[in-house]
Amino acid sequence: MDWTLQLIVLGDAAIAMVLGGAIGFERELKNRPAGFRTHMLVAGAAALLVGLGQLVITDHRLDGEGLTLDPLRLVEAVIAGVSFIGAGTIFGHRGSQVVAGITTAASILMVAVIGVMAGFRYHLLALAATVLTLLVLAAVGSIERRMMAKVKDNGSDATKR
Repeated sequence: MDWTLQLIVLGDAAIAMVLGGAIGFERELKNRPAGFRTHMLVAGAAALLVGLGQLVITDHRLDGEGLTLDPLRLVEAVIAGVSFIGAGTIFGHRGSQVVAGITTAASILMVAVIGVMAGFRYHLLALAATVLTLLVLAAVGSIERRMMAKVKDNGSDATKR
């Protein structure tokens, strides 16, 4: 097998890990249950699984073995694996009336998808999805906190009347 193809897959995984790390860093700064390393590893693993599938498809040593491979099945496997990690971030914080960790679970799903995009070599799409995810986590979170503060302020004004 050609080493250059393997290096390309490794490069795709590195790109995925950098992009996943950017999202993980944001989660780490907010002291969330899954942070920098987790997000990097999930994105890298997703890219490697997709890349490995592509390598297996082109590996002529396996010709005549009756091997069939559907790249979308690899994506399904990534999503199934990420579901367990996401569930762990949610269940890890269920001790009170409030369910915590859902946004982090969603960010883990996003970095898995970003890893899949990088694995399929849709690097621009992966970068754009990373930027959009960071915007949602940072900007939308800030807007949401301001709106909730206004609702609480209006509620306390109503009780004073």
